[in-house]
Amino acid sequence: MDTLDALETRYRVTGMDCANCGSKVDAAVRKLPGVTDVAVAVSSGLLKVQHDAGFAGEGVLRQVRNLGYGVEALTPLEPSAGSVTSPPGDDYRPARGPWWWTRKAKLTAACGVALIAAYVFGALFPTIERGAFLIALAVGLIPIAWRAITAARYGTPFSIEMLMTIAAVGAVFIGAGEEAAAVVLLFLVGEMLEGVAAGRARKSIQGLTDLVPKIALVEIDGQVNEVPAETLAVGAVILVRPGDRVPADGTVLEGEGEIDEAPVTGESVPKRKMAGDPVFAGTINVGGVLRVEVTAAAADNTIARVVRLVEEAQESKSPTERFIDRFSTIYTPVVLVVGALVATVPPLVLGGAWSEWIYKGLAILLIGCPCALVISTPAAIAAGLSAGARRGLLMKGGAVLETLGKITAVAFDKTGTLTSGKPIVTDIVAGARTEGEVLSMAAALETGSSHPLALAILNRAKADGVSIPSASAARAIPGEGVEGTVSGAEVFLGSPQAVARRVGLSASQDAAIAGFNAEGKTVSVVVVDGQLAGFLAMRDEARPDAAAGLARLEAMNIRAIMLTGDNRRTAEAVGKGLGVEVRAELLPQDKQKIVKDLQSEGLVVAKVGDGINDAPALAAADIGIAMGGGADVALETADAAVLHGRVQDVPDMIDLSRGVMGNIRQNITIALGLKAVFLVTTVIGVTGLWPAILADTGATVLVTANAMRLLRWRPT
Repeated sequence: MDTLDALETRYRVTGMDCANCGSKVDAAVRKLPGVTDVAVAVSSGLLKVQHDAGFAGEGVLRQVRNLGYGVEALTPLEPSAGSVTSPPGDDYRPARGPWWWTRKAKLTAACGVALIAAYVFGALFPTIERGAFLIALAVGLIPIAWRAITAARYGTPFSIEMLMTIAAVGAVFIGAGEEAAAVVLLFLVGEMLEGVAAGRARKSIQGLTDLVPKIALVEIDGQVNEVPAETLAVGAVILVRPGDRVPADGTVLEGEGEIDEAPVTGESVPKRKMAGDPVFAGTINVGGVLRVEVTAAAADNTIARVVRLVEEAQESKSPTERFIDRFSTIYTPVVLVVGALVATVPPLVLGGAWSEWIYKGLAILLIGCPCALVISTPAAIAAGLSAGARRGLLMKGGAVLETLGKITAVAFDKTGTLTSGKPIVTDIVAGARTEGEVLSMAAALETGSSHPLALAILNRAKADGVSIPSASAARAIPGEGVEGTVSGAEVFLGSPQAVARRVGLSASQDAAIAGFNAEGKTVSVVVVDGQLAGFLAMRDEARPDAAAGLARLEAMNIRAIMLTGDNRRTAEAVGKGLGVEVRAELLPQDKQKIVKDLQSEGLVVAKVGDGINDAPALAAADIGIAMGGGADVALETADAAVLHGRVQDVPDMIDLSRGVMGNIRQNITIALGLKAVFLVTTVIGVTGLWPAILADTGATVLVTANAMRLLRWRPT
């Protein structure tokens, strides 16, 4: 079936706390007729089912509930056509009620009460003690056994629940019913704690969706009305008052003010916004009334796209996670075999006591539960992706997150990446007029122009508080500049070459202009009534954090290089100021070749650019990182994206990756280390069933809690 014709239905599944849970759901749903593909995101509790038109959606509900999980459809069960999607944020709504009201918490409580009752009644009436503990065991074990049997029917025979069921039933047969009931309770407690920890990761993403206000002030025919923010259409004009959250992505039409983008991008300093500047949903207007034109519907705003990206990223497994998954499918059957050998070989070969060695074999089954090992990697990956997304660092999956930590070289684009992408006036040199008059007259001629150099002059005049008089009879002279009448004087603004043909330049003026050109700056000269009034030098300057970001990469032993299509003189001037290796005057294919050359040297290369003209190089690199403020290209091109476009974000992203991989190594060490210790102590008779399940449950809780520490990660 063509995937373009496939329909998609989404479900929210509650009770999935580790990758093993996701595997069981995936295997069970794939067996349903009409299903073409299944994607399970354990961290977000999402199940996405692609299917044909004859698919019966109720089968998914029944299948998942049989496995012991809660489930509800987020999209209609009988879609009409095309892919069906839920409203943004619905996918990350928390399960109804607090954690202690979940099915797992209720089952744990019931099992605990039954076990306490068994101890009490057993002490009061010794004759019914065994029966009381069997009842207490049944309260917890029957749901576990049902899940084990259902998982086996639907394609997962070697599940954690199956190991637990075999061990508990075996313990009853050798007279350890009391221990079996306690072991089942401890197992349920561990599962419940996993659920609480996993809920924290989900809340970190749900918190993003809560940033967007529910109500917007929309302006229609001069009237301002309150409407639901999710109904805003592209092109609508909204009013954002001081203190309000911006309800949609848009462009400022009128007004000025500072916008706090920290909730979305992690940017600590509010940004000044004026007409023509973009604003993002969920950010906070801290001063000045803004009229904003909506540029994206609710389903496509920055927050919604970030949430979707994180959701898709959590479905994409890292190489380590895939290895652990494959390893666990072999590991669990091996544990069953080892447990069986420990239980049977010593009595048969060495004449050991059957009850003693069966007990040890059952303990090994509990020690061997792979839950801690299976959850060790995805828990850390999910927490790392969530922590990064909340701070504007977006990575498309575990494989990207893992590879970032191995980067040994970063190739940067220049314009819009290492530099701001917009020229600014860096120098004003007075001639026959003062600096203020030179700037004022140049701004008068450029008023109304959208040329980048004109905007640089106008922005400088505005920043300096220079009054801008009106210009009359202004006209552009192709290839030279612009001229007009300003305050009764004839004014010309143009290139040094054009001015040299009109009034001439002195040797000192020529030398000054040549000096600016050597620094990669563009010079515009102002002539008033035939006299050289002065000139302005402009350049696309490096981002404020560029030098510090590159220095951090150097400190991390990562090679940095600038690849640009700009002229060599300008590129080298910027590169010299930043202390970075420069390759200039490059075509897109040249950048791609350089990336491949770096890889041939054995380097793991990240390419950082805008995602459009750098497409070949981004594709060739081991990791492509798009710079941008939430634009489509920043979220949908390359392997990763940084929302607030700071150079510092690149070493931050690498630092996060290394932190996540270190966390995974710690988790695997904890999981396997505890199992190894208790395996030895069980075989030599030091520990039994209780310590065995404590080892498994304890390891699971430890690795989950360790992974959740990543949610508190902050950039350096």
